[in-house]
Amino acid sequence: MSAGRPAPSRRAAVASPGAPPPDLRLAGLAVAAWLTALTGLHVGVRPLLLVGGTAAVLSALSALHLVGRIGQPRASARRHGWIVVAVGLGVLCGAAATAGRLAVRDAPPIRVLAEQRAPVTAELVVRDDPRPIRSAGRPGMLLVSSELKRLTGPNGQRVHTSARLLVLATDPGWRGLLPGQRVTAEGRLGVPRGGDLTAAVLGVTGPPERHGAPSWAQRAAGTLRGGLQRACAPLPDDPGGLLPGLVVGDISRLPPAVEEDFRATGMTHLNAVSGSNVAIVLGAVLLVARWARAGPWLAGLLCAVALVGFVILVRPSPSVVRAATMGAIGLVALAAGRPRAALPALAAAVTVLVLADPELAGDAGFALSVLATGGLLLLAPRWRDGLRRRGVPAGLAEALAVPAAAQVACGPVVAGISGTVSLVAVPANLLAVPAIAPATVLGVTAAVLSPVWPAGAGFVAWLASWPAWWLVVLARHGARLPAGTLPWPGGAWGALLLAGLTVALLVAARRPLVRRLVAIVALAALLGALPVRLLATGWPPTGWVVVACAVGQGDALVLPVAPGRAVVVDAGPDPGAVDGCLRRLGIREVPLLVVSHFHVDHVGGVAGVFRGRRVTAVLTPPSTDPASGRDAVRAAAMSGRAALLGTTAGALHRVGGVDLLVLGPPYPLAGTRSDPNNNSLLLRATVAGVRILLPGDAETEEQHAVLARMAPEQLRADVLKVAHHGSAYQDDGFLAAVRPAVALVPVGAGNTYGHPNPALLARLSRSGTRVLRTDTDGDLAAIRTGAGLAVAHRGVPPGRPS
Repeated sequence: MSAGRPAPSRRAAVASPGAPPPDLRLAGLAVAAWLTALTGLHVGVRPLLLVGGTAAVLSALSALHLVGRIGQPRASARRHGWIVVAVGLGVLCGAAATAGRLAVRDAPPIRVLAEQRAPVTAELVVRDDPRPIRSAGRPGMLLVSSELKRLTGPNGQRVHTSARLLVLATDPGWRGLLPGQRVTAEGRLGVPRGGDLTAAVLGVTGPPERHGAPSWAQRAAGTLRGGLQRACAPLPDDPGGLLPGLVVGDISRLPPAVEEDFRATGMTHLNAVSGSNVAIVLGAVLLVARWARAGPWLAGLLCAVALVGFVILVRPSPSVVRAATMGAIGLVALAAGRPRAALPALAAAVTVLVLADPELAGDAGFALSVLATGGLLLLAPRWRDGLRRRGVPAGLAEALAVPAAAQVACGPVVAGISGTVSLVAVPANLLAVPAIAPATVLGVTAAVLSPVWPAGAGFVAWLASWPAWWLVVLARHGARLPAGTLPWPGGAWGALLLAGLTVALLVAARRPLVRRLVAIVALAALLGALPVRLLATGWPPTGWVVVACAVGQGDALVLPVAPGRAVVVDAGPDPGAVDGCLRRLGIREVPLLVVSHFHVDHVGGVAGVFRGRRVTAVLTPPSTDPASGRDAVRAAAMSGRAALLGTTAGALHRVGGVDLLVLGPPYPLAGTRSDPNNNSLLLRATVAGVRILLPGDAETEEQHAVLARMAPEQLRADVLKVAHHGSAYQDDGFLAAVRPAVALVPVGAGNTYGHPNPALLARLSRSGTRVLRTDTDGDLAAIRTGAGLAVAHRGVPPGRPS
């Protein structure tokens, strides 16, 4: 710097070309420990120890070289040498910590009992809130993460350990457990899927036996959370169900349609406790402290007190502690007057958390928290200052930089998980920024007030419902934008591909010419793709008579009635998937929704059929098993003001040009391999003269019963929707009577049921049937042409691993 020239301010120095690089001294240590732990979860103890030993030798040699025992390196060489030492130490520490936990996980006494599926009695401590999971075979199933303390085997042998255990339970007695609760349960052990520290899976059918009460912190959290729910009870369902999710991650009242909208718009992180929640609460405390002219240390102390209180409110589970650690880093460094210390603090926190719990290395939530925090610390300040230099007002520059930085940092992981790249996530999160902080702060205030002043808590919750309402509206409209998401390769390779492209663009964008070219190409692609998707999508194909939607492991069939109108048979397991298929087909009205039976893989997505559409009537089977599926369909019909209709074998239902003849079940079947499957509605649809057989999940028993009561020509069809996702339970005589030209198999990629059965597919192919599958071909269509029957498919569905 020349003499007499004023020194630049701290903020200008950060943004200037000659600004010092970010402090990444501990980054190598953190990344090495993280990646080593992640690798160890999948490869086991022995390879991990070999990697750790090699890293120890390399670190020792590098350290000796640096202290001058081998030579005297230059300054640049010393910097690179210390990087090697830090990486080696990270690998060594990560390998040691993970190997120790893997030795406990793979201990022979537990592993042998798990492989034998032995009946055991387990004493355990609940680690996190029980959460519901979807299961076609066992509706209402809960997943309970726990820590095993003692195990009693079938012969009375006892194993004392401290290993991770996953409990799969259906009894309602598990639903109200709090983290830290000690319980005893009886069930059968099973082998876990791997890739984490879970030693075994315990399947239980009965309730737990509780021992003592949870800690005072968990009881206080339960009181505050219950008070927040009571304060939100009078509010409308959408904002009232969202508000507890924004504040404490409680989405028990959140309507499924709203949850799917948030997922499609890239805003689902708002429904869970994350570092952003912590940052908002601590930011409000820090703002008050600065307004009161509190010093850095007093401000830091107030932030610490607020952090402890917030963790108690949302329950001190491992995920919450992780979020609190990530969200507190930047603000604590800022409160201490040393913002540049935030990155080393982040790296140190990552290292400590991974070494304390190596399972976090494979947790997508942990990765998103770390990447979002790193993006806010590394990218957001530079982008904000760059915008300000170009004349953008300070507040707007901050609002633009923060969501963009977080989205760019988290994008590769999100793409790897979902198999899509969201084009609306950044603008949606940008528009959501003004509402998130008021909703969160007011929601926390309502929870704190609820035990002492319920009326005041209700009023504050009503105030908070207005910003929550804006978030609901934003997600609803964002989810309906065409071309809102683009398909992308899923899995690790898809994430690495997007990460590489992102880094390349960030480096190249440092040049003004490249920035202009990228902006022009992105704008041209957006403006060009939108009308193409709206006006010339090529889907659905002209003359289609049936479409089998790619909804994963489930069924959703569409029969056209008129442009924009269709009969829908089943709704698949996921509302977003069936809604996306209907949007691709341009269906705005469903005069009849048919439910073949009430398993979740056929009715779990029923809310997606109603989303933004008028559904006139819902046709249900005589069998009401399972009750949970029946109740979900009835609730959706009531909320959508659709009539509920029953039917029996022999009934004919005509909707426009679509005829639906009910062929089965001819009578209630009982004592079969699966009674709900074998009481599926078995339908023969006729569309434009094409016969389509839709047997739901009918297995051998129902197929045989239907065949025995009618002539084979009544079963003859041009198109067969293969029953039960192509399972092996098919009646040969039934298939011979149908003799389809086309067979459509709705099935999920990578399912654990062995669907579809290879022998069945080979049998159909040998008979001259053209077989298509949704897991490999995407949405499937049968088409009536002048020359006969044709088929088309839309490609591999988004989210399928490459």
